[in-house]
Amino acid sequence: MAYLNANIPPIYCKVRKEYLYDLKEHFDESEDCVIFGITSISGRAILFNIMLPNGACFWRLPISAFFQKQFDRANVPNMQTHELELWNCFSYWPSVHRFDWLAGIKGKFLGLNKKFYHGEYLFTLDWAHPETNILDTEHSEIPQEHKCAHILALANGNYAAQPNNRILWHVNSYTTDNSWPDYKVQNTYWDAEDSGMVTEDSDKMFYEMEEVKDNKRTYEKYKEYANDLSFENDDNKDD
Repeated sequence: MAYLNANIPPIYCKVRKEYLYDLKEHFDESEDCVIFGITSISGRAILFNIMLPNGACFWRLPISAFFQKQFDRANVPNMQTHELELWNCFSYWPSVHRFDWLAGIKGKFLGLNKKFYHGEYLFTLDWAHPETNILDTEHSEIPQEHKCAHILALANGNYAAQPNNRILWHVNSYTTDNSWPDYKVQNTYWDAEDSGMVTEDSDKMFYEMEEVKDNKRTYEKYKEYANDLSFENDDNKDD
């Protein structure tokens, strides 16, 4: 998993030129560019890193800075970052993945204005906490708070970054229902080892699994094990 910066599948597109001038000049103009990476800063919008035809690299632009190369800028609506991206980055550790199942699939996302925007899947960003020795102050691994961001090339020429609960995909050979779901937010921490089962106390490779009947049995086993290690059973206890 990358820290801060990550590669993405290159996107040949156009950048709204005012974003190269701190939104102070060159409005209504554009330049060709290639988006080749992202920067993930917790609590900030997804930021994109580009190269321009003059060889310059420009870092950390929002998704609202870009539109698709085949469009004329005059025909692409200027949309704000919050209209295209619902959530900020969840941590400094982003994952970039292009799911084969979704590759080339079209879908629609529900915008803040309650209108649907159609687009095509490009790739997915997700976030996690890297290791237990780093204090986790983020929300990326809390079930009810987690969000990914699917990057979409919109039919109106813009790009968007939207989570699962704002998108409906259309797969010709599979999807048959177009109604908006009423699913509930997942609050469960799934754990395969939280079953009340323990392994038998042996050196067998193909060991048996035993069910822990109650806490008393667990305590008795622990007490028996502790007694085996105590000085009371040690022939050298006076040493």
